Amino acid sequence: MPPELSDLTEQITLTPYQSIGIPIALVGAVFLSLGAQFQHRGVTRVEESHGDGAKAGLSIRQLMHLLARPSWVIGTLMLGLAILFQLTSLGFAPLIVVQPLGVVALVITAVLNARVSKIKLDRNAIRAIAMCVSGVGIFVAIAAVYAIENEITEVQLLIVLGILGLVLAAFGAAFAFARRSVGAMFYIVGAGVLFGFVATLAKVVINRILNNNFEWLTVLAIVALLASAALGSYFVQTAYSVGSPDLVIAGLTVVDPLVAVLIGVVVLGEAALIPPAFAIVAVVAGAVAIFGVLQLAKHHPQTHR
Repeated sequence: MPPELSDLTEQITLTPYQSIGIPIALVGAVFLSLGAQFQHRGVTRVEESHGDGAKAGLSIRQLMHLLARPSWVIGTLMLGLAILFQLTSLGFAPLIVVQPLGVVALVITAVLNARVSKIKLDRNAIRAIAMCVSGVGIFVAIAAVYAIENEITEVQLLIVLGILGLVLAAFGAAFAFARRSVGAMFYIVGAGVLFGFVATLAKVVINRILNNNFEWLTVLAIVALLASAALGSYFVQTAYSVGSPDLVIAGLTVVDPLVAVLIGVVVLGEAALIPPAFAIVAVVAGAVAIFGVLQLAKHHPQTHR
């Protein structure tokens, strides 16, 4: 083995056992994409037949009608499988490695939605998708080399729960007072942020169980996880009613991992070994991915229909 390759191999912190989480996360991304397409179809049908055109969030009556839509039920089952694969991948690898891999779902969803809706993606939309994928791809490549995983302490868990409390309060207030004036991006960003916390809390719970730290604080984390997942799921369904599935997936697969990664870096210390130069590259890559989502929202053909 050449000396340069040997030196690089020695720098890689991801073990063979942890690397198993990468293909598992990719399978989850496929289910996420398919589930999004089916759920979007069901939500669109319910919105057309039982909506009032206000776009102020799905009502309880509309949510009940979703249960009678086979496409929505199938999509929900697929999203359940996506979550199962995601949680399994988090059991193997650090959060900042596997969570961003969901961006693969964006590519699949964009192709599927273009075929189903018979709307051709223009050059600007394709460029935006490429920015999302390349930005997240570069970030994951850096994380896979330098990410580490430590036992999560009670202080770290309390910090995560405290931040989540503030986020829930902010989104709750915004939804209560401005839900008739906000657009699809509010629900998409809101869902992405909340599911970022879901992934983080899932990683925390798994980590603490594996380290025999299952006590009242872990139970509180599970409750917070379920609450975030419930509100995030509602935001996703509402986003489907006012936006295209690939735009929703774009927000989820970029905002979600960026939130989770930010917590993983700042609070959980998973990026402690990343050299400053590579850290700067990772930040720039994340910014490119975020800009890609904004451009997709601006140039997506279905936003101009």
